[in-house]
Amino acid sequence: MNRKMVILTEGHSNPRTAKTACSVIRYRPDEVVAVLDSTQAGKTTQEVLQVGGELPFIRDLAEAGPADTLLVGIAPPGGKIPASWRAIVVNALTQGMDVISGLHEFLGDDTEFAKVATQSGAKIWDVRKNDEKEIAQCKALDESCFRVLTVGNDCGVGKMVTAIEINAELKRQGVDAKFVATGQTGIMVEGDGCPIDCVVADFVSGAAERLVLDRQHHDLLMIEGQGSLAHLAYSTVTLGLLHGTAPHAMILGYEVGRHEMTSLNHRQIPALDEILRAFEMMANLRHPSQVIGVSMNSRLLTQDEATREKSYIEEQFGLPVCDVFRDGPEILANEVLRRYLKHRETYPR
Repeated sequence: MNRKMVILTEGHSNPRTAKTACSVIRYRPDEVVAVLDSTQAGKTTQEVLQVGGELPFIRDLAEAGPADTLLVGIAPPGGKIPASWRAIVVNALTQGMDVISGLHEFLGDDTEFAKVATQSGAKIWDVRKNDEKEIAQCKALDESCFRVLTVGNDCGVGKMVTAIEINAELKRQGVDAKFVATGQTGIMVEGDGCPIDCVVADFVSGAAERLVLDRQHHDLLMIEGQGSLAHLAYSTVTLGLLHGTAPHAMILGYEVGRHEMTSLNHRQIPALDEILRAFEMMANLRHPSQVIGVSMNSRLLTQDEATREKSYIEEQFGLPVCDVFRDGPEILANEVLRRYLKHRETYPR
């Protein structure tokens, strides 16, 4: 991108709602100059979002300095822009700032926004907009390209960051690995990918399959998962991604202490072992696959509590377990590498 971005989180600056902002700050820090939220002005993003160090919150765009892009930093249920934000977006476009949005509601289709952008020469990038219209062909994928998919017991448990962190560690160890983005935030971070949750249902598996076909010249793909088979609202995209990418292996993520489904608080999340079995059963309908590690989101725990939880899950499943932020991704990356090298004995490049 090579942009100078202001991230917009006005009135929604918390790590859950502003997870897009948090990830862009974490993985593209050199391109972010400030975060716009008048309710947090004067604070740093580290204080409020637990990421970003001394990166400031600002009151309005006049404080932004030489910024050329406004990035919508939230992912609210339903994906619509808050009405109170319209004036901020219009102001940015009027100044000639590009606007990047990962919302389901496409800002480029808004008559007012489009008119102002045309007049100023600004561009609107709706990251979720796509033209995917092909069903899966179940083509024979290149078996020498090792495919790993991150899956989870719920939404927002860390599937994207797990894939990014493991991928970075594998590359550090000299592996030709590629992070495959399947959501708006991952695409903003990586610069390419497909917004799977905004593809028409019939074409989800086809779009996922094409992500692999276009990238299987790499030795290893770390594929970002979406939703959960256990989530009664979002399982459609999860299953399409699972069948389309045909992973050799999966990393199962969960957040310690979360018992209700995101946005469906009246529904309990099934036990982790049930979810593991469900993913393995559904994945194997297309291609042999198994869960090879567990990514534990322990953000709400103390260090001692996290250590006890990690030991418990290791004993329960007999798999490597870690929190990729608290512990680093090496434990899971090393297991992926071990499985990949074993796989390569049968399918050399």
